[in-house]
Parts: sequence; C-alpha cells; structure tokens
Amino acid sequence: MTSAWTGLAAHGQSLWYDNVARPALESGLLKRLMEQDNVTGGTSNPSIFSKAVLESDLYDDDIKAAPSDDTPQDVFERCAITDIQRACDLMRPVWDRTEGLDGYVSIEEEADLAFEFERAVSRAHELKALVDRPNVMIKVPGTAEGVQAFEQLTREGVSVNVTLLFSQQRYREIAEAYVRGIAARLDAGEDVSSIASVASFFVSRIDTQVDKRLPEGSPLRGKIAVANAKLAYADVYVPTFTSPEWERLRAAGANVQRPLWASTGVKDPAYKPTLYIDELIGRDTVTTVPDATIDAYREAGTPSATLQEGVDEAREQLAQLEQEGISLDEITAELERAGVQQFSEAYDKMIEAIAEKREHVTVS
Repeated sequence: MTSAWTGLAAHGQSLWYDNVARPALESGLLKRLMEQDNVTGGTSNPSIFSKAVLESDLYDDDIKAAPSDDTPQDVFERCAITDIQRACDLMRPVWDRTEGLDGYVSIEEEADLAFEFERAVSRAHELKALVDRPNVMIKVPGTAEGVQAFEQLTREGVSVNVTLLFSQQRYREIAEAYVRGIAARLDAGEDVSSIASVASFFVSRIDTQVDKRLPEGSPLRGKIAVANAKLAYADVYVPTFTSPEWERLRAAGANVQRPLWASTGVKDPAYKPTLYIDELIGRDTVTTVPDATIDAYREAGTPSATLQEGVDEAREQLAQLEQEGISLDEITAELERAGVQQFSEAYDKMIEAIAEKREHVTVS
C-alpha cells in the first residue's frame, strides 16, 4: 500500500523526520522512512537526544571509550556530531538530487546561547565545521538575539534552521533578516545559491495554551494554532518572497526560506491525530513529524493543498480570540521563553544521564 505521505510532494511540501538520533539510525528506521514515506530531511534537539541517551544503550560504548579528561559535554558533542553526520550522509542523495533545496539534517545550538548574539554566531560556525557536511543546518532559537545571529550567519554562508517561532511578528523579523542576509552576500559578489534555510513555526503548543484560557465548548478550541500558521504564510511568507527585492535575489540563484511546521503532534487526544498535517499543506513548506503522527497519516491521510484555504476564516478566529480578552501575543512570548527553558532543561538532563552512565559503564 502506498503511503499517503508520498502525496505531499505534489503540493510542494517536504516531509522531515522529527526524531533524528541513534535509535532511528541503528534500527534502519530513518532509511525505511525515506523509502516508504518519502522523508527528505530530519531534525534533532536536546529533548530528542536526551530521550535517546536515557532510554537506550546505544551510546554506552562511546561513553565508555571517552578519554578520562573529557567532560560529559564533550562526550555528548562527539555522540551528537556522529549521529548528525550519519543522518546527513543518508540524506545526501536527496540533497544532490534537489541541488541543495532539500535533504538537510538540523543540529541545535545549546539553549544557553539563545540570548547571546556573538556566542551564538561563533557556535554555529563551530558546529558546521564539526559536522562537516554540506547538508547540515544549524538550529538557532528565534529570540530577538537569535534574529540578529541568523542574519549574520546567513550573510556568512551558514544554512540555518530558525527554531522556536510562535508569533507572526517574530517570523516576519526572521523572513526579513533572511532577505537582508542574502542581499548582503549578493551585493558583495558572493554566492547565494549554496545557502538554504527554514523557519520552524511551532503549532500544537499554541492550541495547548489557548485552549486552557477558553471556556469548554468554545468553537475556537483547537483552531487558533492552524489559523496563526495560515496567516503567517499568507501575510509574511507570500509577500516577503514575492517582493521585487526577493525576485532580484531569486534571479541570482537564492533559495527561498521555507516555513517549517514544527510541533505537529496533537497534545489533546480529542483532536484528530493528523490535524496539523491536514490543514497546513502548501508549496515551499516543510512539515516535521514524530513517529506517532507518521504512523497515523501514512494510512489515513488525504493530501491536498489546504494551507491557503480558509484564510479569511482564520482572520475571524484570531479577531474573536482577541474579543474574548485573550492575547495571542502574550501567549507566543511566553511559549518562546518556555521553549528555550525546556530545551535547556533537556540538555541538563542529558548531561546528567551521560555522567551517570559513564560512571556505570566504567565500573562494569
């Protein structure tokens, strides 16, 4: 039976796997997803690595073999770099076939750099050099400082996945920063065709927070995240990447920065498991999915171009939310802060797990 995921490509959307770590590589799962579901990229983050380290023994040999003077941070970096390199190599044929438009794997900077411009720029270059693959993307959180770092990195030729985006305004800042960074390269006579970028716009977490503030039975429950994403595409992506300035850059070989829908697994079991897939299929976009969502859509999905449908309804829904006295701006600002904190805690938990495992495997 043909996987429903393979139908996304006809509508201009790519499918990336949101769980790149050693278990998916060692088991052959990532390779099977590429073959069966047309997965053409992947992402990782501290939460993914933390879960993999804590719940498997696949890192034990590397932890045991680490030099005694290595810190747990050193051990983690070596393990993560190895995993990302393997995933990049697996995706390399996609990158070659699409001439650098797809086939990327993302590795994330440490969360404590989210508010430090210079260190974020420096670390991105360091990670790019360590992975040493043309199809790696460096994840930079979309904080105010992250916007600055992203523009600088684009100017310097680093492909970036800007993550933890929740608000349309922050996404607008990111899209405009990308255009400025590409334009600066072009105006300096540098190549712009080898750079790619995605803007990771988070979805389900918005509904989780909005629904908490809405009364039971409200028709807005489970609607705001999709509405927010549709308007981000209609009001930010479309005008930015059809502007005269962008057409100038496109003519010189620049690649569009694609919106990437992140956090696509539903948090409320009352909602259809494929809610955030069904409603956000559109051209020049990426959707990232966890395992449960991949399985749910594979057999029951019906791909169609939905992203630009219901835009007027989406505007009405956000207006109604405001009339309810609920500030989406406040919610998205809080989600950005909480997202950085969550990744920081996951990183700390993983470092603790490595330290504990290191003691265990050394003794045994």
